[in-house]
Amino acid sequence: MSIIALAVLVCAVVWSAPAAAQDDMPQIMPSEHKLPNKKDPGPRAVAILRLDSKGKASLVPIAIMIDGKFWDATAYKADPIPMALESGTVYEVERTGSSQGLFTVGSALHANAVDAQTPWLGTGDWVPAGTEQKSTVMTAKAIPVGMTDTDAPPRLTRDPAKVYPQKQTPSSPSTPSSNPSAASSKSPSSSSDEPPRLSKPASEANEGPATSSDAKPAQAGSAPSAPNSSTSSSTSNSQSKSSDAKTTSHENVPADDSGAGAANRPFLRRGKPAVSFADEEIPGYSKPGAAPSTKAKSEAAVKAQVPPEPVQLIPAVSDAHGPDAHSYGFEWLKGEEEQRHDQMVALAKQQLAMYLKAESKEEITPEEHPAHALRRVSAKKPPEPVFENAKMVAYDLWLTNQPILVFTAEAHLPPSASNAQTGPYRNLTYSITIAAYPDIYNNLHKLYIGVTDKYHLDVTPKLELIDAVDADGDGRGELLFRETSDAGTGWVIYRATADSLWKMYDSLNPE
Repeated sequence: MSIIALAVLVCAVVWSAPAAAQDDMPQIMPSEHKLPNKKDPGPRAVAILRLDSKGKASLVPIAIMIDGKFWDATAYKADPIPMALESGTVYEVERTGSSQGLFTVGSALHANAVDAQTPWLGTGDWVPAGTEQKSTVMTAKAIPVGMTDTDAPPRLTRDPAKVYPQKQTPSSPSTPSSNPSAASSKSPSSSSDEPPRLSKPASEANEGPATSSDAKPAQAGSAPSAPNSSTSSSTSNSQSKSSDAKTTSHENVPADDSGAGAANRPFLRRGKPAVSFADEEIPGYSKPGAAPSTKAKSEAAVKAQVPPEPVQLIPAVSDAHGPDAHSYGFEWLKGEEEQRHDQMVALAKQQLAMYLKAESKEEITPEEHPAHALRRVSAKKPPEPVFENAKMVAYDLWLTNQPILVFTAEAHLPPSASNAQTGPYRNLTYSITIAAYPDIYNNLHKLYIGVTDKYHLDVTPKLELIDAVDADGDGRGELLFRETSDAGTGWVIYRATADSLWKMYDSLNPE
């Protein structure tokens, strides 16, 4: 029995040893499986195209993304011109993700004021979509010159009236000129409309072929004929004019002082530089290093007294290797948009009532008992607000047919309720911004609630929706707002997540 038990034990050890060794070794060695290196897609710049009622366009740089991080486009590689405003940089203007045209930067202007809200401005060539100049294609004629629509072979002709009868005019009769020398002096290449044709020499037209004996040799000792002075002077004038034109064309091109040729410098989408620089004279702006002209100062003083004209703000993106533009618009079903609008208005009234209730608590005087004051505030029925400039926009930012609703409006209390208020909060205008999306239960899932007034901009800034734009180039859309706080006016980019709006870039509070 002992021999059999020993044999069983030896077999168990032999079978278990390879299994243990196999379990200790990893199935895939780390050195055998390597992830491919991700190629750097390059920089991606986000800007705003300002388009006035007269069609005059200018570009406001906002942010530039390098290696997945956003930087201030007005200061990134500004030596002295920012990289986002280098001459020849092409921006694709997009409205709700759809391409609206191309803007090519021609020159960069800097604000003369120190505390300007927009320190840099780009001017150049704005070409809306559908207005590009079509390239002319050379096409061959159905019937070449000298051929007819019959089966006869082609033949040469001396009479241009047979080939070009439309060229015949009463002032130029078809009979040949009586002066053969004048006719022979005109070469076939001098006519721009007529093709070259065969013609007799002048000597043959007179009395037959010319011989060598007819030519008179030059007399010995005679001086060679001097060249025509008028011809030499015209030649020298044409050469001087061409040299002056070349010099002028080189002088009109601005010097490249942006350092674009430096090593390890990224480039945005490049194109042919804009030819026209007529938009450089913008009041309040001038070229870096140049003093503002008197005309610009006078125009700025006049425009300061006149209310500004309405200006369209459209997002623009410059990326040499970015994805193609596609629309983020959401298509509503019949009657669905009105239902969602009523839900957003009800939510805005609810949030404004909560904000006014919190304001009323701040107005409690120290002499009044807190319990009595809270009872008085809660017993009051909130007044019905009046909404102005209410607007709701739906975007399909996730490309899943899930709408992201953005509601913006300005509200104020009716005159009776507003007059009942005391202190600095009387007759105020409240700014409301709400972002939400409907869940599976047809209820609104809140992503962002912003209610503020001019006395609380330090707590909650005022947001004005610009549009949806693909800021990071991943194919999904982000929300671009113009932000107004106690620190000034800037730009902010938000990404819509499942729970809230995540801030990607803030020009007033850069991290």
